[in-house]
Amino acid sequence: MRKLKLITLAIALSGASMTAMAKPADVSAAVAATPSRSEDNVKLDESRKPAEVLKFLGLQKGAQAIDLFGGNRYWAEIMAPAVGPKGHVTVWEPTQFYDKEGAEKFAAFQAKTPNTHLIVSPFEALSLEPNSYDFMMINLNYHDVYWESAKYGIKRMEPDSFLKTVYAAMKPGGIVGVIDHVANPGDTRENVEKYHRIDPATVKADFERAGFKLEAESDLLRNPADDHSLLVFNPQIRGKTDRFIYKFRKP
Repeated sequence: MRKLKLITLAIALSGASMTAMAKPADVSAAVAATPSRSEDNVKLDESRKPAEVLKFLGLQKGAQAIDLFGGNRYWAEIMAPAVGPKGHVTVWEPTQFYDKEGAEKFAAFQAKTPNTHLIVSPFEALSLEPNSYDFMMINLNYHDVYWESAKYGIKRMEPDSFLKTVYAAMKPGGIVGVIDHVANPGDTRENVEKYHRIDPATVKADFERAGFKLEAESDLLRNPADDHSLLVFNPQIRGKTDRFIYKFRKP
């Protein structure tokens, strides 16, 4: 019994020590370093509030981070310097969204930012190494798991299968930040097809069913002037949509 208590205490102290060693990433400095970021991405800062969002989600120095659907490098340009040389940022891009121009731009970015790399696989066959990541960003794309498009080669997918891979890829205690355009309640696939929006309640239910715990949510990107009746690409609302932010954690 005494031996068991000592083992339990050692584990507790180890966890406390790891928590004490973890330090918040300096995301404000990374966002402010605009000369090292692409001009188009810097223009998105006003609507995305990256420093505030990453502080809320709790990005840490030294983290092994991944940005799903991150081929435009927006979050990678910020997260890579923020996690520092002991951290790493992986970007996953679906094959359907990947082209020669994107590959060349990422290669140029990686040459200047060695703690990054890109992986590509078919959208319907997300492939990630298990138990690999401390932090994941899914920004304005989770709804696409419910999307089908013959034009773009997007096959019908099952969110549970997609999230099973996501869950396995995260380390215990790992954080997944989900940001998406708010939809009114209704048929999820119809909302996605018509508006490229998703009901926050659907996202919460999907992630909790996969085993994640909702730790916090934020109104940083909410916009009450958006009544959710327009396609997110409509010029009247593009860049100004009502968005929710969920912070999930793998137990």
